Amino acid sequence: MARHKRVAQYTFRKLLKVLARPVKGDRGQGGTLIYPYRGYGSQREIFLMGRVFHQPSLGLPLESGVLRDMADIVRRMVRWGLADREVAISVGHHESVVTTDRDGYFYAHITLSRSLPTDTVWHKAELKVLGTEETLPAVADIYVPKPDIDLAVISDIDDTVMYTGVANKIKMMYRLFMEKADERTAFPGVAPFYQALHGGATGDAGRPMLYVSRGPWSIYEILEAFFHLNNIPAGPVLFLREWGLTLQHPLPKKAEDHKAHLIESMLSLYDELPFVLIGDSGQRDPEIYADIVERYPGRIKTIYIRSVHKQSDRDQSIARLAAKVQDAGCELILASSSEKMACHAFERGYISRAGKEAVVDADRAER
Repeated sequence: MARHKRVAQYTFRKLLKVLARPVKGDRGQGGTLIYPYRGYGSQREIFLMGRVFHQPSLGLPLESGVLRDMADIVRRMVRWGLADREVAISVGHHESVVTTDRDGYFYAHITLSRSLPTDTVWHKAELKVLGTEETLPAVADIYVPKPDIDLAVISDIDDTVMYTGVANKIKMMYRLFMEKADERTAFPGVAPFYQALHGGATGDAGRPMLYVSRGPWSIYEILEAFFHLNNIPAGPVLFLREWGLTLQHPLPKKAEDHKAHLIESMLSLYDELPFVLIGDSGQRDPEIYADIVERYPGRIKTIYIRSVHKQSDRDQSIARLAAKVQDAGCELILASSSEKMACHAFERGYISRAGKEAVVDADRAER
């Protein structure tokens, strides 16, 4: 009984920390805040998303602890997005002004009249809210790949890069909200495989690594920490829905079709590049990707599907999809390990021999 009580107390305390974390940045002072997410783009155009919201002040001189976390959770629940706020964005010599929607989100699409410097792939965007002096400026990172890249990679995150148990909703909720970034175990061999894909056959290609997730915006910082801790190449992390925990959105938004729409926008942005898609068999990634192959012939070279399903008939349905995409000149590889993916990628010239060997060594060691 005592042990269960300690576990319950620990779990409760950890949950408080997770839920309170997104509002800690204002040091309890509140006010109008800008929260930008990583952007991405090309030498022709860039995209950036973020949110402007009003966050109430703490009001009490509480030190770190349970009471402070509970007060911050209340602040998080009652904060609100600020509609119709003009946000000025400056990237290099380019400036743009966008207006927040009814929930405080802004979506910037900036057409570039002059190329950005090509000696770096990460560029800084400076943001500020117009018409108010109380808002602190914010800085966002924007990824623009090198002009000579040969391939782009789009990967799912949940049950593809890291264990989240998306097929098991209770397990997914626990992993999303209860585990720290260093406890969110990556699949064996994932880090060197993604490093190899990022580096290409030469090892220094610097290919775009674009990630999509079914998770909520509230775990954005945790995923960033997870990528860093596991040495997974960073890229714009694009989430599929706003889950909420605010008075405006107490329930999750539906995620139907969002992944396909995001992938389509990336295909349009990098319209001269072939793509590799990576997902898992636990949800509908094979079906979504096969549909994209059909609608965008010649754009998808290979689909890698990590096998995480338990259903006996799932292999047959994925095999039928593999035959379907093969007719369109694409390969669909159902793999139970990163090693199998890496060996195929090396055969197709996507990664270097050293990259493949690193994946094989890591996969076997971690298993």
